Amino acid sequence: MADELPSYLNIDRENHPAVLAGRRSREAVQARDKDAWLANFAADAVVEDPVGPSMFDERGVGHTGAEGLANFWDITIGTTEKIDFVFDKEIICGNEVAYIGKIVTRIGGHVSESHGVFTYKADDNGDLVALRAFWEVAETMATLRPA
Repeated sequence: MADELPSYLNIDRENHPAVLAGRRSREAVQARDKDAWLANFAADAVVEDPVGPSMFDERGVGHTGAEGLANFWDITIGTTEKIDFVFDKEIICGNEVAYIGKIVTRIGGHVSESHGVFTYKADDNGDLVALRAFWEVAETMATLRPA
């Protein structure tokens, strides 16, 4: 139809593939459901959390494929008591969504806050192909306090 707006001017925020994939990812994390979290990813997906070198990824190349993603879960999410996602802003572009806000992590009787930008990219099937988290390790460590 000639008077229909292009998709970039008429974003379906509730049903956007990256929004749905990101929501499934966060729900699986909060439910502590590793299998559901892994099933949400495409076979060649990459997780960079945080982006660049860190204690979770010394080379800073991300975690790729089923084995890499399972290992990421085990050394990060699996070691926590609880993770909450507190996002203030949602920005949708193409097959991606970026959230600005923080992730609050409880681990070992302590809590920390990772302030940053968190992105999810979906493929045409609605599977996650990339999860990238832009947060600074030193700033997060500075928020560490007893829960």
